[in-house]
Amino acid sequence: MGSGKNSSTAARKARIEEMRRAERARESRNRILVIAASVVVVAGLAVGGVVLVNAQSDKKDSATASDDGKGSGDTGHFTAGADGVKTWSGKLSRTHVTSKVTYPMHPPVGGDHNPVWLNCNGNVYTEPVQDENAVHALEHGAVWVTYTGKAQKADVDALAAKVKSTPYSLMSPYENQDAPLILSAWGHQVAVKSAKDPEVDKFFATYVQGRQTPEPGASCTGGVMK
Repeated sequence: MGSGKNSSTAARKARIEEMRRAERARESRNRILVIAASVVVVAGLAVGGVVLVNAQSDKKDSATASDDGKGSGDTGHFTAGADGVKTWSGKLSRTHVTSKVTYPMHPPVGGDHNPVWLNCNGNVYTEPVQDENAVHALEHGAVWVTYTGKAQKADVDALAAKVKSTPYSLMSPYENQDAPLILSAWGHQVAVKSAKDPEVDKFFATYVQGRQTPEPGASCTGGVMK
């Protein structure tokens, strides 16, 4: 009788212990599930935050890239110095855009521009170039020589030779300008009478990688060729 009771008690204790082990196992699994769920939630929030930030960034970039060319972001006007060099007196925006830009001056001396610069390592272009790429070259400290069909061939040839021998300079035809020969730098511009005009050498000496350069030392190679 006593032996049977002891056996029953032992069996009950064994079942209770088994139930406790099962309960501990369930609690352990539940903790793991809770932790896993928390990790998933946190990860989801992090990813969601990144997606939201990227989406907002993309939206901003898209808005910037979709600039319809109504303006270059510039404010101000030219003021002329005693030497004939015109200096832009207002703000010249430097935002990168991938669309056409309408500039308030021709050729432009600054403003919003293409993310890729026009090669300006003494490059002479015989066809018109994109304003937006050329302006980026000016931002790097280049001097841009432009000429119309009214310019004398001897002057064009002489200026081309000077450009070819001068890093951080470029040259291209440009019909939409007020004088046959114009030299431009970031924020500065001058019309010259000929290649022998003393202002040519002075302008090059002052503005090739001059103090006006927003990004001194930036590359004039590795961009676009036209």
